[in-house]
Amino acid sequence: MSPHPEFETQFNNQGYNQGHFDQTLFTKVSKAGKIAVLIVYVDDIVLSGDDTDEIVQLKKMEFEFEIKYLRNLKLFLEMEIDRSKEGISESQRKYTLDLLAETGMLGCRPADKLIKFNAKLKKSDNRVPNDKEKYKRLVGKFIYLSHTRLDISYVVSIDS
Repeated sequence: MSPHPEFETQFNNQGYNQGHFDQTLFTKVSKAGKIAVLIVYVDDIVLSGDDTDEIVQLKKMEFEFEIKYLRNLKLFLEMEIDRSKEGISESQRKYTLDLLAETGMLGCRPADKLIKFNAKLKKSDNRVPNDKEKYKRLVGKFIYLSHTRLDISYVVSIDS
């Protein structure tokens, strides 16, 4: 998903490099080796880096774009962001727990083994989803979760 052309033009004019594979990512490295990183998602911008001068400049863009400075990011696109001395980590723990609760599987234990590669699933006559819209919505949520978990990705791909 490519950000709005106005974002692209503005950031490129300011010396940012747009990601080749992820066009929502913009980076700028100063002559001193400090970095500013922007992630643009629809109309949300995540800003990070150690180039405090550049970050101050970016905050001034609020006159051109509607920018809300949130300080330390805690949650973005259902991903929890945590900072520590070791660095920044991301998880989807709450999203996963909410999904397990919604599907009635919160008390279930993890399987010791993943599903076998090339496993063939059979249709079950007695397991037709009662609410097809809910089933589609849950599959969509699992697909979203699967972007960060390859083991889940495989199962979702063969079950949807």
